[in-house]
Amino acid sequence: MLLLVSPIDITYKAREVEETLDIYFYRPLGYWVAKGAFRLGLTPNFISIASIFLGVIAGHFFYYPTLAINAWGILLLVISETFDSADGQLARLSQIFSKFGRILDGLASNLIYLSIYIHLVLRIASGWQLAYVFPLALLAGISHSCQGALADYYRNAYFYFVFGKKKSELEELTEVAEKYHQLAWKKDLGRKFLMRIYLNYTRQQELLTRRFLDLFHLTKQRFADQVPEAIGKEYGQLNYPMIKYYNILTSNTRMMALFASLILGRPILFFLFELLVLNTLLGWVWWRQNIICSRLIEVVKKSS
Repeated sequence: MLLLVSPIDITYKAREVEETLDIYFYRPLGYWVAKGAFRLGLTPNFISIASIFLGVIAGHFFYYPTLAINAWGILLLVISETFDSADGQLARLSQIFSKFGRILDGLASNLIYLSIYIHLVLRIASGWQLAYVFPLALLAGISHSCQGALADYYRNAYFYFVFGKKKSELEELTEVAEKYHQLAWKKDLGRKFLMRIYLNYTRQQELLTRRFLDLFHLTKQRFADQVPEAIGKEYGQLNYPMIKYYNILTSNTRMMALFASLILGRPILFFLFELLVLNTLLGWVWWRQNIICSRLIEVVKKSS
């Protein structure tokens, strides 16, 4: 029986890890952006930079306590997210991949939300004391960083064990540090700066995923980067139900909470959502993953 694959499906990294909103909204829109960019000869990095530009501007529109102005910011942020989807789709269409493209993609989200956080703090501080708002926003920002780092790491871990090393962007801190030290500030200023950010990001991920690292190192010690099919299958069975929780910790749920807080005229609720709801989920995911990894460590130890 012939299985038909749509053109959009080809631009997915793996459909099974995609969010519902991405599959039915951002990926179809991103596909047309990627297709147009491909015809124009634009690079994935160009699309990433455009995404950053639009998202940072969107953050400014959230400063104003007027829903009509906020709506323009929401529209720009949706377009920015579409471009963020399109850069990866364009990379797969054009077969143009680069380490710095991945770093730039991660940097995009950080810069966009930095703009959002700053403008929300300035907006709220006009009615609240800055001394109360700033620490709340700072804690929410730190939480946001940890949530995104953990989710991204475990998604790539899933790719590594289920689809193989070539499909995954999982890297160890030692590998990233080696690449960082190979670059010179005078000769490679831009790339060195981006690699420094990526080095710090990788360090943060490894600090949050100690038990997984035990599993990862043991697996590499036993099988190099050739994960046996049986272990990969068991890893997939145990971790597939977790993907929906990784996705909640990334962009779409956060954006919907942001939009809801703006529509209600209570942007402070966005920070509280980060701190109370997403941090609770973060703690549960961390706890559940430790259990899963401990079980898989025993499986690997028993494997020959």
